[in-house]
Amino acid sequence: MSQFRALVGVLRGGRAGGSQWLRACGGAPARRWVDPRRGCSSGAAPVLSTVAGSSSYMEEMYIAWLEDHKNVHESWDAFFSNIHASRPPGEAGERRPSALLEGRVLSHSANMAQKVVEDHLAVHTLIRAYQIRGHHVAQLDPLGILDADLDHFVPSDLITTIDKLGFYGLDESDLDRSFQLPSTTFIGGEDTTLPLREIIRRLEASYCGHIGIEFMFINNVDQCQWIRQKFETPGILQFTKLEKRTLLARLIRSTRFEDFLARKWSSEKRFGLEGCEVLIPALKSMIDTSSSAGIDSVIMGMPHRGRLNVLANVIRKELDQIFCQFDPKLEASDEGSGDVKYHLGMYHERINRETDKNIALSLMANPSHLEAVDPVVQGKAKAEQFYRGDTQGKKVMSILIHGDAAFAGQGVVYETFHLSELPSYTTHGTIHVVVNNQIGFTTDPRMARSSPYPTDVARVVNAPIFHVNADDPEAVMYVCRVAAEWRATFNKDVVIDLVCYRRFGHNEMDEPMFTQPLMYKQIRRQEHVLKKYSDRLIAEGVVTLQEYEEEVAKYDKICEEAYASSKDEKILQIRHWLDSPWPDFFTAEGEPKSMSSVPTGLKEEVLQHIGQTASSVPLDDFKIHPGVSRILRSRADLVKNRQMDWALGEYMAFGSLLKDGIHVRLSGQDVERGTFSHRHHVLHDQEVDKRICVPMNHLWADQAPYTVCNSSLSEYGVLGFELGFAMASPNALILWEAQFGDFNNTAQCIIDQFISPGQAKWVRNNGIVLLLPHGMEGMGPEHSSARPERFLQMSNDDPDHFPEFSGDFEVQQLYDCNWIVVNCSTPANYCHVLRRQILLPFRKPLIIFSPKSLLRHPDARSSFEDLAEGTKFKRLIPDVGPASQNPSQVKRVIFCAGKVYYELARERKQQKLEKEIAIIRLEQISPFPFDLVRTEAEKYRNAELVWCQEEHKNMGYYDYARPRLLTVTANRRPVWYVGRDPAAAPATGNKFTHFNELKRFMDTAFNLNAFTGKDL
Repeated sequence: MSQFRALVGVLRGGRAGGSQWLRACGGAPARRWVDPRRGCSSGAAPVLSTVAGSSSYMEEMYIAWLEDHKNVHESWDAFFSNIHASRPPGEAGERRPSALLEGRVLSHSANMAQKVVEDHLAVHTLIRAYQIRGHHVAQLDPLGILDADLDHFVPSDLITTIDKLGFYGLDESDLDRSFQLPSTTFIGGEDTTLPLREIIRRLEASYCGHIGIEFMFINNVDQCQWIRQKFETPGILQFTKLEKRTLLARLIRSTRFEDFLARKWSSEKRFGLEGCEVLIPALKSMIDTSSSAGIDSVIMGMPHRGRLNVLANVIRKELDQIFCQFDPKLEASDEGSGDVKYHLGMYHERINRETDKNIALSLMANPSHLEAVDPVVQGKAKAEQFYRGDTQGKKVMSILIHGDAAFAGQGVVYETFHLSELPSYTTHGTIHVVVNNQIGFTTDPRMARSSPYPTDVARVVNAPIFHVNADDPEAVMYVCRVAAEWRATFNKDVVIDLVCYRRFGHNEMDEPMFTQPLMYKQIRRQEHVLKKYSDRLIAEGVVTLQEYEEEVAKYDKICEEAYASSKDEKILQIRHWLDSPWPDFFTAEGEPKSMSSVPTGLKEEVLQHIGQTASSVPLDDFKIHPGVSRILRSRADLVKNRQMDWALGEYMAFGSLLKDGIHVRLSGQDVERGTFSHRHHVLHDQEVDKRICVPMNHLWADQAPYTVCNSSLSEYGVLGFELGFAMASPNALILWEAQFGDFNNTAQCIIDQFISPGQAKWVRNNGIVLLLPHGMEGMGPEHSSARPERFLQMSNDDPDHFPEFSGDFEVQQLYDCNWIVVNCSTPANYCHVLRRQILLPFRKPLIIFSPKSLLRHPDARSSFEDLAEGTKFKRLIPDVGPASQNPSQVKRVIFCAGKVYYELARERKQQKLEKEIAIIRLEQISPFPFDLVRTEAEKYRNAELVWCQEEHKNMGYYDYARPRLLTVTANRRPVWYVGRDPAAAPATGNKFTHFNELKRFMDTAFNLNAFTGKDL
C-alpha cells in the first residue's frame, strides 16, 4: 500500500521522484533491469514509477513480458495486460515494441499508471471494508428473521450488488481484472494476485457466511494478522471424517439428553438447551484444543439454561445423580437447605478422550442472578494458577457462558472484563461463550440493548468477537478451536457469540407465543440441527443411516439405565455436587477433623521480629517519603514499648500466618496504603519510578507469599473475585477491604447470594474476610455506616433460643452459624480474630466492622501481653474497673460494640460513675455469645440493662442484640435503648447535628433516672 501511495506522489510530482524509487530495492541506485522475472534484485515488487522516469527500462520490461508474461512481476503483468486490453481492435496483431511504446504506452503511461494505482488502492480498501464490516451482512440467524446486529442497513462499501463497485470507482468490467493482494490479507493463499471477482467471492466466504468476525479494532497488528490467517486462508474450514463423526456423536448426546428429560419430566422446569444443542460439542472442542495446548484444569461458570446438559455431557456427572433430582419424594440430607438442580455445580477429574491427558473440570454453582458468577470463576481460576505457579495461565483456564440479554445488561460483565489484564487479577485469557437466544425472557433485543450486538462490551479490552450461526455445527467447532488457540497464543480474552434460538419459552412451562408470535411460528417450523447435520453427513458418506441410528440408540439406552438406577436414590447428598472440594482439610466424610478452639497468641520473639520489620525498610538504598519515615519511627517506638496500634496488630496477624505457610491476600481499593493512610504495606522509592518494597515479604526466609493489591474501582466484581480466590484453598487468608464500609452495598449480590447462604445452598465452606470501615464520626451519610443491621439480619442464629452445647461452646456455635460478625475494639483482638479464622477446623465468612478514628486513637492500643502465648480472641470484653469489684452496687450495665465504647468510657470517667455503671463490649456480635452475656448479666443482678449504640435505632445492632439479651434473662429484665433516634439516612451531614446527637445520647446513657417510670 505504501508503494502505491508513493507512486501517486511521483505521478503528481513529475519525474523528480522517479530516481528515489529506482533505489527502492536496496538503497543503492538500481540497475535498469536485473532480473526480468522479478524486476527487482531484492525481491520486492517492481516500481511502476519508472513509467514516468525511464522509458528504456519499461521497454525492456515490456519485451520480457511479450516473451513470457511470467518473466515479470505480477504488477507489471497486470499493467501491460490492461494496456493491451484497451487497444483498438486494429492493433490486435501489433507486436512492435517501439511503436506500441511510443504510440500508446508513453502517451497513456501517466494516466494509466494513475488508474492502476487508484484501482489497486480501491481493491485494498474493499478488502479492508470486508475485514471491518463484513460481519454486518453475515448469515448468523438460524431462523433467518433477524439481523444479529439489529440493523437492516447494509454498509455501502460491501459489494452486495454489482452497482456498489462504483463506490470504489470500479465497474463490472473490472471483475475479471487481476489485482495485487496486500500483505494484510490471506485470501490468495499462495497466489499474490487474484481477479476482482474472486477477491470478492473469497471475502464473502470468509466474512459474510455463517461466521462474522469483529477484530479490526484490536490495536495489535500481529494479533489482527493471526485472525486474518485463521479465517481467510482458502480451505481452512475443512474437517476430517473422524472429526465430523466425533462432532455428530457429541451432538447426538446433547440433543438426546434434552429429549429424554422432556419425555420423562414434561411438566418440570429444567431450562433445557433446545435450540442451542451445539453448545455441548462447542465446549468439548474448546477443552480438547486447550488440553492439547497443556491445560489440565478448567473452571467454568454459566447460567441455568443448559446447565444439566453441561453437567452430564461435559463435566460427566453421573446421569442417575442428575435424574434423581427430579424425584419430588427425594429426601434432603441434613447438610443444608440445598438449591434447585439447575443451580448446582460439580468438580470432576477425568481423562480427555481426544488428547488422552488428565483434566479437571469445575462448574461453579451459582444463583439465578445472571452473570454474578463471572468474577467468582475468575477468582478461583486465578487462585489455582497462583498456587500452582502457573504465571502464564498455561495449566489453568476459565470458560464463562453467558446469555445475550445478561451479557449486554449486567454491569458486572464490564467489571469482570476490566480485571482481565490487571496484574493481580488476570487469569491470562478467558473464553466467553454467549448463548445468544435473540431474546431475554420475553424482551426483544431491540428493547434490551443499545449496542448492535450483545457482545460489544468486550471491545473495551480488545477481545476479538466471533459471531457464528449455531445451526452450522462445523462453523461453530472451527470458531471454538480458533478461540482456544487464540487464548493459548496471546493469553487474552476472546468472545464467541453463538447465535441460536430458544425452542421453548424462558422455561418449559412458559408460553412464548404471548410476546413473540412470529419468532415462535418460525421456531416451530425450524428443523433440528441434529437432523440437518446427520442428513448432511449421511449424504456425504461420512456415516451411514444405520451407524447414526445405532449411536442414537446407544445413548438412549444409557439414559434409560441411569433412569432406572436413579429410582434407588432415597436421600439427596448435596456433597455430591460440591464444586470446590478440599479433600485434605476435612475428614473423608467431609467433617472437621476436630471441634476445639486453639489459642491464637504468639511468642515474644515473633512479635518483636514482626514489629521490627514493620517499622523498617528491608531494602538498601531505598528512599521513602518523610511522612512514611515518621510513621515507621512511631511503629518502632511502639514495638520498643511492647505496644501496638491497629496497623501493627494487623501486621502481627498477617506476619505470623505467613510464617506458618499461610498465604495472605489483601485486595480492595487503595489497600496498599490504606484509605486512612495507616497501613503502608507497599513502600515507594521517592527517586526511582515504580520501585517498590513490600516489607511483609521480607519477614522469613521460607515464609508464604503476601499479596496486597489495589483493585479497580469496583466492589461487585472484585468481591466476587476474592470470594472465588478463597474457594480454591482453605489454607489462605483472603481479605477484601471496602474503601468505606457502606460501599459494600454495590456488592450486595455477592454478599446475599454467595457469602451468606453459600454453605447452606452448596455445602461450600469459605473463609473470606470482609473489612468494612464503620463508625459515626461526622463524615456524612455515605462514609459512616457499613450497615451492620443487614449482615445481622441474615445471621442464622435463633434469637429466642439459648443454645446448649456439650463440647466447646465457642467452636460449636461458630460451626453452626452461616458467618461471623465482629466489631473489634482493640488491635490485639483484631489480630486474634484474624488468626482464629485460619486456626479453626472449618471455614466461615468473617465480617469485620473495622475502625477509622480508632486507627490512631491513643486509647485503642494493646500490649504485647494481650497477644502472648495462651491468649485468644475475646468474644466479649467485660468491665475490669471498679464496677466489676463490687457488682452488687452497680446500677446500670451498658452493653455496646465498637468505637462507642471509648466515648462511653470517657464520659463515665468525667462523671465519676465508674462504680455505678459497668460497660461491657461485645466484640463478636454474631453468633451471639449467649454464654458470656449470661455470665455478665448474672454478675450484675441488680443493674438495669442497656444497649447503647452510636447508630440510629432502626440500624446498627439493636434489633439483633435486644431479643437475644431478653433470651439470656428469660425475659425477666427489660433491655433499654440508648442511641440515636430512628432515621432514613445512616448519618447526618451536619457536624453540629452530629455532635449534638452524640451529647444527647451520652447524657441519657449516664442519667441513672432516665428510664424511671417508663414502659418499654
